[in-house]
Amino acid sequence: MIDQEQFKKIMACAPGPATIVTATGADGRPQGLTVSAVCSVSLDPPLLLACLDLGSNTLGAVRSSEAFTVNYIAAGREHVALDFAVKSDSKFDSHAWSAPAASIGGPILDEHCAAYAVCRVERFVEAGDHVIVVGAVVEGQAGDNHALAYARRAFFTAVGA
Repeated sequence: MIDQEQFKKIMACAPGPATIVTATGADGRPQGLTVSAVCSVSLDPPLLLACLDLGSNTLGAVRSSEAFTVNYIAAGREHVALDFAVKSDSKFDSHAWSAPAASIGGPILDEHCAAYAVCRVERFVEAGDHVIVVGAVVEGQAGDNHALAYARRAFFTAVGA
């Protein structure tokens, strides 16, 4: 098996979206974390996946609510992605958010996202030290802002000509 440091270097070469996955825990408190392992799975039906660490508080909230929201972070909002990349009980204290209209899913970071997708959990797949959560998209919206991407431990925005 390849060593973890080499594996991290390889994976860092491939850009991924800068997203914040959110959910509401059984106690009613919002949970969220920065995730770059998010992608579309299917158009019909509309499915996406997010990979969450087994030790994540957000994973616990996703399991209990069986729903989550993927917030695609907008260009210029790197500080928000960094705020949600650490363990803290106060992540939502300084960032405005709203509840999805669908009455399921996690907080929508209105001021900070280029797009969002509210999902109902379809399946959990354990994979090493993470869980792949497949969600059916039940609500979403995309604005005019470009989303952030992340590679080689840096944020960037890919804007085509």
